[in-house]
Amino acid sequence: QVQLVESGGGLVQAGLSLRLSCAASGRTFSSYAVGWFRQAPGKERESVAAISWMGGNRYYADSVLGRFTISRDNAKNTVYLQMNSLKSEDTAVYYCAAATTGSWWSAPTEEYQYDSWGQGTQVTVSS
Repeated sequence: QVQLVESGGGLVQAGLSLRLSCAASGRTFSSYAVGWFRQAPGKERESVAAISWMGGNRYYADSVLGRFTISRDNAKNTVYLQMNSLKSEDTAVYYCAAATTGSWWSAPTEEYQYDSWGQGTQVTVSS
């Protein structure tokens, strides 16, 4: 079992940046993919970005491509989501999740592929 704790959320003006962190414990960190999801009020949770075991494969949703960067530091058991040029539509609760059953190269994009979730961190972008 993997335990995940997100941090770094907050209130920020449009156009500025935030970096989210996801600290993991439990299973060997370099043996599973990690993804970031978000859920805006009244909307379904959606995939934002994902990264494979060693970071060689990354996925980004079209809505964040070129603005967000996912990375991981396996020595620190932490995954990051650098969010630049934030927009009001990025306002949401952001969750990180671990996919412990995929292959070493996979960067899963679907919720059902993830089996451990953090509690979420709120990101609010004011225009």
